[in-house]
Amino acid sequence: MNKPCRGIDRTEWPAILKMAGFSAERGQNSGHFKEHSAIRYREAVLGKEFSMIQLPVFPGLSADMLPETQRAIWQALDRSPETFYYSNAGELLFELETREKILYYSRKLSESGAVFAAFQDSFFNPAYWIKTRAGYALRPDVRPSEAVNDVFSNGSKYAFECSTAIVLILYKAVLESISVRYFNQLFQNLLVWDWNYDRDLGIVTKIGSNFIPGDIVYFYNPDFRHPVWTGENAVYLGNDAYFGHGIGIKSEQEMVAALNTLRKPNATRSAFLISQHSRINFSYLFQFAKRIQGF
Repeated sequence: MNKPCRGIDRTEWPAILKMAGFSAERGQNSGHFKEHSAIRYREAVLGKEFSMIQLPVFPGLSADMLPETQRAIWQALDRSPETFYYSNAGELLFELETREKILYYSRKLSESGAVFAAFQDSFFNPAYWIKTRAGYALRPDVRPSEAVNDVFSNGSKYAFECSTAIVLILYKAVLESISVRYFNQLFQNLLVWDWNYDRDLGIVTKIGSNFIPGDIVYFYNPDFRHPVWTGENAVYLGNDAYFGHGIGIKSEQEMVAALNTLRKPNATRSAFLISQHSRINFSYLFQFAKRIQGF
């Protein structure tokens, strides 16, 4: 049984930032750090690359200050050959917290009672959603936050395929990480099915196998028997664990083996994990994060 998500409580952030040498005033750090938006900051450094390994912008802030799951995410960022940019320490903490929630709600969805189904056999709770030819649209009298929450609290009233599950997990993780008021403003006209998602999620796909926990990955099944099993979208949970709706939480080898049972007769090609990953735009969403005094 999963325990409640244990991230950094927002009341802890001022103390953590103080330990890292940040003043209580938002956007300052040891007298030499000024807050910028992510875009303005990148312009300001004029091409200088600040990697997670060096962390020159946040002296004193270390993985040791974080709870276990967020520490593992930090370490994955640190090991990655990519360079990650943050406008301030709060933005980094926001990404760690949101990624942790992606992992948590992946597990919650796997336990929710929601089942796997192709579109023709799918269903959503009609109290919140209307089925259209393009997918499931939010009822006009329902708040987006209420509809997303219902998926996780009344899972038995839902049946959908793997990519829809991924998008719903991302919505839920973002909902729990930003202000509910902003969430309802940003995602007013939800349409959910397949990879239909609101542009404010800012999902970007990149080539590479340096997965960070909370990334979205894809297992491709070239010799599929039914189009719905062309592949499996999955959340990378870390430590060779992946959640894919319809298959469950499995290792890479187990996920491939499961897809191989869903191939056409006389198939000759195995399923495999594609070298790519998708992520939401944490930097953009950070501006809507829940605020606390001193941050």
